[in-house]
Amino acid sequence: MSKFTLVTDSTAYIPGEYLSKYNITVTPQILIWDNETFRDGVDIQPDEFYTRLKSAKVMPTTSQVTPATMQETFQKLVDQGQDVLGIFISSKLSGTLQSAIQAKDMMGSAGGKVTLVDSQSTAMALGFQVLAAARAMEGGANVKECAALAEKAHERTGVFFAVDTLEFLHRGGRIGGAQRFIGSALNLKPILALKEGKVEGVDRIRTKSKAHDRIIELVTEQVKGKANIRLSTLHANAADDARKLLDRATAELSPVETVFTEVSPVVGTHAGPGTVGLAFMFD
Repeated sequence: MSKFTLVTDSTAYIPGEYLSKYNITVTPQILIWDNETFRDGVDIQPDEFYTRLKSAKVMPTTSQVTPATMQETFQKLVDQGQDVLGIFISSKLSGTLQSAIQAKDMMGSAGGKVTLVDSQSTAMALGFQVLAAARAMEGGANVKECAALAEKAHERTGVFFAVDTLEFLHRGGRIGGAQRFIGSALNLKPILALKEGKVEGVDRIRTKSKAHDRIIELVTEQVKGKANIRLSTLHANAADDARKLLDRATAELSPVETVFTEVSPVVGTHAGPGTVGLAFMFD
């Protein structure tokens, strides 16, 4: 049995089979809607979220995992004799890592069994970092070695995505360097990326199909000549488009692993319906 457990947050939206295989613990982000509070991916799933969003008069807001929830999660694992390696959404996108730091401090001496890493990313770009640490752990690496691997992994991961509108990112305050795209012609599809832990504008494309072509070009530029490429979709209520994008990227880049996944309701709140992208990692 492993002597430490990996903990991440729900924005990674790692498919359930991976969570089970590597015994990964997920702390849910919080969605607030019409005075109701939902745990991301627990109390509300993507299908339900987007169905409700279509007719919503009040838009949802989000909140990071609370320090109390983090402390409860960490303490339970430590009480079971486990050390904890927590890898979380970029600190420039969310206060989740700060909640984890507070929880670690609240644990007193037991907090010494908790190691924290800022992924500088989200969605499966975060998920791939968690899986890299999980696979190293399975291979016998200790918690310090896995933490060091995770800290370096963000240099080998990335994500490019096209949104239907910047409205959702702007409203949620996550727009970062894509701010310069606001006010562009309405029929242009912004392509965005996570750079240094923040959302940045990359390009503006006239049609959705050409935007998806451009995503593949951008990912290809990043992984050219690299070994053991891993690819994953991220999509917000756009499964068909995401499947086509992943199939095309797979045919062109011959990855060693592909993961088809959507984004959690909390990420969907900020990205907006119709968002499609590719996350990647390489050795």
